[in-house]
Amino acid sequence: MEQIIRQAKILVTGGAGFIGSNLIEALLQMGNEVVCLDNFITGKRENLASFRGNSAFRLIEGDIRDFSTCRKAVENMDYVLHEAALGSVPRSIADPVTSTEINVTGFVNMLFAAVQANVRRFVYAASSSTYGDSRELPKVEDRIGKPLSPYAITKYANELFAENFSRIYGIETVGLRYFNVFGKRQDPSGAYAAVIPKFAASLIRHESPLINGDGSFSRDFTYIDNVVQANILALLTQDGNAVNTVYNVAFGRRTTLTELFHYLRDDLSLFDREISGIAPVHGPERTGDIPHSLADIGKARRLLGYDPKVNVKEGLRRTSRWYFDHLR
Repeated sequence: MEQIIRQAKILVTGGAGFIGSNLIEALLQMGNEVVCLDNFITGKRENLASFRGNSAFRLIEGDIRDFSTCRKAVENMDYVLHEAALGSVPRSIADPVTSTEINVTGFVNMLFAAVQANVRRFVYAASSSTYGDSRELPKVEDRIGKPLSPYAITKYANELFAENFSRIYGIETVGLRYFNVFGKRQDPSGAYAAVIPKFAASLIRHESPLINGDGSFSRDFTYIDNVVQANILALLTQDGNAVNTVYNVAFGRRTTLTELFHYLRDDLSLFDREISGIAPVHGPERTGDIPHSLADIGKARRLLGYDPKVNVKEGLRRTSRWYFDHLR
């Protein structure tokens, strides 16, 4: 399947965030008109800086919890890529109310606004957290466990609403269950930052990164370019069997936190030799974390033509250069 979409009008919610801004960059390069909707609670204005002079780009500053804003954003759009959410398992445990307002109410607002605007397809960021306490490896889309956090519940609720709206209103939806995405523009600041940018920021400051647990926990870390590919394919597919469903979006291999630390330290040491002598420190396991995660990406390969090109080590090499340039 061709992996380029052209001359479409596409709304990216949460476009000032890590994943959203990478999607916008790719879509503009392909020759599309792109609207970004963001409230900048977690998104960064600097992530949009390079797009501001592009006549094909437009920013709407607003909140998906406001239905009138959602209706305005979807006007004349062909497609929606819904990335807006309040991420992080620990954040949702500390404040389940706000996570639910944004991730569920905001999602339904956007989805119903898309229905009313006759948007062709609504592609949304689902989450591997939906697998919950299931210990089955690899994770297969139609077998999930009980959710372990309010965040996981909100992302599963998104899938239920999407399926229901597809049946009731006829809108085409595609859910992409992301597995530990990383890459340029991922924010290392704040209490709820993801593990890779937190490790990178600590190492660049010559500090010992904190590993929750003994380092044996593993994840299917997924480089951002693979995620962009999956989103484009979800927009392009003409196969009726490929829509109104969900897909794992990952690389399909596990990396332990200890391995991740060593890969990242080795890469950053190429720019600063002092980093090579830094060792991690270990803390308690986090509430709501599962020991291991690994995706079966066969469904996405078969129905979307998904073929992730960038493995963890190569992705970290690319990402390390970006962090070293931006965090010093």
